[in-house]
Amino acid sequence: MKHFVLIYDYTPDFLKKRAPHRAAHLKLANEAVARGELQLGGAFADDPPMGMLLFKGETGADAEAFARADPYVINGVVTSWRVREWVTVVGPLALTQV
Repeated sequence: MKHFVLIYDYTPDFLKKRAPHRAAHLKLANEAVARGELQLGGAFADDPPMGMLLFKGETGADAEAFARADPYVINGVVTSWRVREWVTVVGPLALTQV
């Protein structure tokens, strides 16, 4: 297993723009948690407005599928997104032993 980070760039007015889509976004996120794919997620507290979601899997496909289905992406709350493999080596949840 590996970690993959889904990084979101939000529109500057994302707090207002996300409101009608937040329940559907959180439903999608909670479903991914229940399947064991999504480990953590949230928004950064400072500018620029960004979010980050941590996935666990063999490939980044689950993170990519999440982004494509996310109401935030579909409805323009997210202006761009990318998935990066994150090699975790320290801490109880690290997946790579060194």
